Amino acid sequence: MIRCIIVEDEIPALKLLADYAARVPEIELVGSYQDAIGALSILNAEQVDLVFLDIQMPMLTGMEMLKTMSARPMVVITTAYMDFAVEAYNLDVVDYLLKPISFERFLQAVNKVQRQRNSTQSQKGNSEVNQERDYFFVKEDYKLTKILYNDILFIEGMSEYVRIHTTSRKIVTLESLKNLELKLPSEFFIRIHKSYIVAISKITAIVGNSVEIKGSLITVGKSYRNQVMSYLKGAM
Repeated sequence: MIRCIIVEDEIPALKLLADYAARVPEIELVGSYQDAIGALSILNAEQVDLVFLDIQMPMLTGMEMLKTMSARPMVVITTAYMDFAVEAYNLDVVDYLLKPISFERFLQAVNKVQRQRNSTQSQKGNSEVNQERDYFFVKEDYKLTKILYNDILFIEGMSEYVRIHTTSRKIVTLESLKNLELKLPSEFFIRIHKSYIVAISKITAIVGNSVEIKGSLITVGKSYRNQVMSYLKGAM
């Protein structure tokens, strides 16, 4: 069972989310709040696994609330604005829902929460598995090079080779972009072009039909555009 609260200052939106939560057997709605202050009180008093959090609220915004919490449950942002998407993902939110929110989209977010929760519990039960999921090896020249997921900025496909751009250097290896796409965890990486996979957390801006990563502008391919922009706006 996922114990959750809803933090939403607009009554109609709050009631809609509460109705959605009531339809999902895996969710137990602990409480609904119209401001962040009330929500922080319950978070300090009870175990809460998930927060559906609006951004634009009086006194303390959703983003400000997130930044004040040293330890927090999983968070799904609910907002009418896309502007905060990159900042929200940098704060490790599970999903970003744009209003008006359909029940189907709500359910997708809940499924993501469940997958992340199951993954976290599995990793806690087996630290070796957790370490394996933090990195992979590629062949570079005559050696195997270890690459941490968190070090990857983006990966560029070059016919039979790929160039892996990391925070410290570029690594070229004989590998197909498709094979790497299957290996990389989909919650952290996204294919945005026939020749590019990017690390979601490393995206610093969306500029027209491109994403910016550490000063590099990478065009989102036409055939990927709807899917990618939908994801970055809150669809994962």
